[in-house]
Amino acid sequence: MPDSHPENHLLQNPLIKKIIFVICSLLCVSTFIAPPFALLLGLVVVNIFGNPFPEQSQKLSRILLQVSVIGLGFGMNIHSAIATSREGFSFTVVSLICTLIFGGLLGYFLKIDKKTSHLISSGTAICGASAIAAISPVISAEGKQITVALATIFILNSVALFLFPFIGHLLNLSQYQFGIWSGIAIHDTSSVVGAAGRYGSEALQIATTVKLARSLWIIPLTFMSAFLFKTSAKKVKIPYFILFFVLAMILNSYVPQLAIVTPSLLTLSKLGITLTLFLIGAGLDKNGLKSVGPKPLLQGVLLWIFISLLSLYAVLHMF
Repeated sequence: MPDSHPENHLLQNPLIKKIIFVICSLLCVSTFIAPPFALLLGLVVVNIFGNPFPEQSQKLSRILLQVSVIGLGFGMNIHSAIATSREGFSFTVVSLICTLIFGGLLGYFLKIDKKTSHLISSGTAICGASAIAAISPVISAEGKQITVALATIFILNSVALFLFPFIGHLLNLSQYQFGIWSGIAIHDTSSVVGAAGRYGSEALQIATTVKLARSLWIIPLTFMSAFLFKTSAKKVKIPYFILFFVLAMILNSYVPQLAIVTPSLLTLSKLGITLTLFLIGAGLDKNGLKSVGPKPLLQGVLLWIFISLLSLYAVLHMF
């Protein structure tokens, strides 16, 4: 019996899949698609057509994010960044400790696998997928545990891109307040940049500084994780791109000649973040969504609500 829907076979053609994926990628480096919708586009593409470049997408998204964040440093002043980091230092320490403790308690009461629970807590406390990637080899996490933790974080990141700017405008948060809040409460650097970029240029600068300062806590957390799980601490992966981000801020602050190319660098960096979000979305297919399960997702949601409300309270009363 002839197929009544020959277009279905056409859409499943490997070449057609690649063409669609490339076209969507090119759209994301234009000015037609905002960062949150780039993530949504990636989710739609991967769940309808699949991702013909899964390994390349994962590797490129990691490199592109780091390069784009460094580029954003050329639009920031080092003195303002230091002042922002100093003001939020105490709260950063308190929020990290509270998030890890509360996450551990949630994992215990929900009877979630200890390693999965720790990865979700670490990703929520610091910087999402980067923290999970750094800590998983130290605690000898299995592929299933890593996948569940990453999928949980990615799902919540997707929600944050749309929800945080809406709440920020609803509460009439200033650019400074929103930058602090999103830098603390949103998991991944890419989603922080995406949400803060929608809110405003000042919010983007503050949020990026807060998030990257927070990312440095991956190093002590890695050693703490090795101690808790009684494993030998492997070589800590220092996020060197943060050092280049700081260097970019220093150059922007003390080399005025760079003002000629700064606007172009910032534009390219923001487009890079948009493409990164598309590639991240394209890495979360139906199987990844199904692998999460209700309990890890519940832990992630409750932990996220906890850190979001705690940081929002602090922002409204301290900043």
